[in-house]
Amino acid sequence: MIRNAQIVASGMYVPERVLPNSYFNELLGEDVDTWLRENLTIRERRWCNESQSTADLCVEAARKILDDAKVKPEEVDLLIIATDTPEYISPSTASVVQHRIGAVNAGTFDINTACAGFVTALDVGSKFIIADKRYQNVLIIGAYAMSKYLNLQDKKTVTLFADGAAGVLLQPTEQTQKGFLTSKLFTEGQYCDWMGIYAGGTHLPVTHEVIDRKDHLLKFVKKFPKEINPNTWTRMIKEACEELKIQPNDINHYFFTQININSIWETLDNLGVARQKGYAIMDRYGYTGSACIPMTFDEIRKKGSMKENDLCLFIGSGGGLAFALTIFRM
Repeated sequence: MIRNAQIVASGMYVPERVLPNSYFNELLGEDVDTWLRENLTIRERRWCNESQSTADLCVEAARKILDDAKVKPEEVDLLIIATDTPEYISPSTASVVQHRIGAVNAGTFDINTACAGFVTALDVGSKFIIADKRYQNVLIIGAYAMSKYLNLQDKKTVTLFADGAAGVLLQPTEQTQKGFLTSKLFTEGQYCDWMGIYAGGTHLPVTHEVIDRKDHLLKFVKKFPKEINPNTWTRMIKEACEELKIQPNDINHYFFTQININSIWETLDNLGVARQKGYAIMDRYGYTGSACIPMTFDEIRKKGSMKENDLCLFIGSGGGLAFALTIFRM
């Protein structure tokens, strides 16, 4: 029997704590609200409270996904969590979440390709289903609790990054033209030291000196070329469309990494695709890294905007500099 992987359910969770732009006006002592609204569309975002962590977000998202699918936790065969803000350095966040939700029969692992993580996990999870009949329910969650790693005085990061978790459940289908159609993973590793959290691993263990320098917090070390996302996204999307013998306009829904709304619009303009096909939720949620793509997908899906046989393209990029693309037919 030929198997393919299809998306059968979705769900998302964001913390209850809402921070409007005005909060950062007061924190930083200047007007950042105007720039955020006019350039990035961001008006507010969600942050964890002091007692919340990445696993907490994942547990809530997992329950929503499984409720949507009407699947019991013990029926999950594999749990993949995509995050670069893990619960611990070791063990994996997925093992923590597996225990908390009661997914007692699931294998687990984390994926870290930064903000390309969810799409990478979507690719990997699909191939588990395609390759091995033992996998019937694969739960994939993208999660982000970057508020825990922000320097509250760094205007470049503190106003942008936010928290959330969302994901999908994959199941097999015998209809090979539905579900997973293609994917591409690509990395520009020369940018690995341009943005990231550089302390806490073996290269730079956390010490009092490291904390004093704030090396354990997120840093933009160098400014990325503004064209790198739209140019790379455009190329990857065109190559995927050529492979499937379709046109970019044949794709019904585009789900992008949402760190910059202008990069999304520029990519769609390059492709000759209406901007309305490139959904964005960053106005309400800020930038949620590995969670932003599945959060957007869940919102659009739950609104009823997605029809059977619609084509969905997911494309993420994140520190590293990692890129990931998948296309699914619903």
